[in-house]
Amino acid sequence: MDDVLQVAADHVQRNIPCALCTVVRTSGSVPRHAGSKMLVDANGHILSGTVGGGEMENRVATLAQSAIREGKPTLTAYQLANPQDGDPGICGGTAEVFIEPLLTSPTLLIVGAGHVGRALIHLAKWAGYYVILTDDRPELCAPSVCPGADEYLPGALRETLAHIALNRLAYVALVTRSYPIDIEAIPLLLQSPVSYIGVIGSRRRWLATAQELSARGISDADLQRIHSPIGIEIGAETPEEIAISILAEIIMVRSGR
Repeated sequence: MDDVLQVAADHVQRNIPCALCTVVRTSGSVPRHAGSKMLVDANGHILSGTVGGGEMENRVATLAQSAIREGKPTLTAYQLANPQDGDPGICGGTAEVFIEPLLTSPTLLIVGAGHVGRALIHLAKWAGYYVILTDDRPELCAPSVCPGADEYLPGALRETLAHIALNRLAYVALVTRSYPIDIEAIPLLLQSPVSYIGVIGSRRRWLATAQELSARGISDADLQRIHSPIGIEIGAETPEEIAISILAEIIMVRSGR
């Protein structure tokens, strides 16, 4: 158990989502008893520990993956009696497993290391977000140019997304230099369950972007997920003011307003 908790603590410290699965109640013959723990990552891989192995453990790992994605704990019960009836075992007992997603700070992914991106890093860190900066220009996506982020991932977004766990506690601000970059990025981001995707630019720029995305097969329902022009309308002009309007909109989405 100590190993499971140590691995869990390490993931939380590095802001990597995972789920702690604990057997909380059993009766009859079962492979593991109350208190047994297992840690699962966002891809459903078992990182440490066990709740009994076999099909039951596979099902728990799958539920853990969903719990991480949804950001909600769940309690599940298993009858281990008759596999022909769909039971995950034949031991004869029952087991209840509590699955708790371990999610730390909300993540803000900033795509674009320009003036607004730099201002947004500072403001988001002050507000308690785990900040990731990515840009296809390595010379700009660096602490010396844009100080304060938790992670710097220079390169094409299609490649850097493989290193980011995007769940419902993740928010994305596309503050890029041109709409062709947005056209390539948005379909990739729409495949994730992030709670917010904001795109900087004028209404005319977003109209051109939306028309091109529609021509590429992006549905109207998916386009409705996009906040553009990004941020709450407060008459912002400077990069710092724009960053305030963006973070205000993200806070509004987080609070369900």
